This record gives sequence, C-alpha cells and structure tokens, in this order.
Amino acid sequence: MNSVTRLLGSGVVVLALFLPATAVTAQEVSYDIGSKGTRFLEFAGGASSFKILLEEVNLGGQELEIAEHSFAPGTNIGGHAHTSIEIFYVLSGELEHTVNGETVLLTPGMVGVVRNGDEVIHKVPSADIPARVLIIWTPAGKIERIFGRATERKIQ
Repeated sequence: MNSVTRLLGSGVVVLALFLPATAVTAQEVSYDIGSKGTRFLEFAGGASSFKILLEEVNLGGQELEIAEHSFAPGTNIGGHAHTSIEIFYVLSGELEHTVNGETVLLTPGMVGVVRNGDEVIHKVPSADIPARVLIIWTPAGKIERIFGRATERKIQ
C-alpha cells in the first residue's frame, strides 16, 4: 500500500507541475508587457482628450481598459448612467464627482468609483485649472461605446 500511495502522490505532483504551464501555453495570448499606450482620442473643440493606455489590442484580453483623461477647465459632463465599473484616480487638478446625487471633490491621490447602474456627473470646478485622471473600466468595451465619434491618432 505504501508504494502505491507514493506512486500516486508522485503522479499528482508531476501532473500539478505540468498543468499550469500547459494552460498558459494553450491560451497563447498576445500582449505587450510594456507600452506607451495605443492611441489618443479627442472630441471636437478639444474640451477632453484621452490617452488610451490599455485595451484589448495591447492587453490581450477584455478584462479592463485604462485611459488617462485630460478634462479642460470648467468641463461639465452631465448626468449619465454606467453599465460597467469606472474607477477614477486623480493625477492633477480637481474633479467634482457626483454619484447618485452624492458629491465628493476628488483631489490628487484620491479615487472615485462608479458602479454598474449608477448615475454620475463629472465636473471640473476650476475655470482655470484642468484635471488629469486615470480611468479604469471593467469589463472592457467602454472605450468604443463612449469614443466612437472622437478623432483618433495612433501612439507611435
């Protein structure tokens, strides 16, 4: 019985060593392990611009998307609902973040969260100072829904 137990135990260890490598190899996901981003998007008038940092083309999957958003001073993106999670991280300036009627002033280093079904308003309170934020959407797909009408320029 001891030799059978040892043999089975060895087989499980050997199998466990090969399974993760096989699973990763089988997927053969293509992605960039380092990137400057994929493209810039800008709306008419230049009130907002986006540097798309991660999306399916360089992430290799649809788990999330990340963009750096530059809001012009005084920008007010009126009420809209969300169908995914949106996370804001303020890099510079200030962003008035209203979710379901509750407002928080986000300053550099702060995080704002919007969940599926939330009603949100984004506003730059300063008439002189822009706001720069990092935005994470999960799952992916938000970029094309929001920015389908924006002017696009590839990042070289």
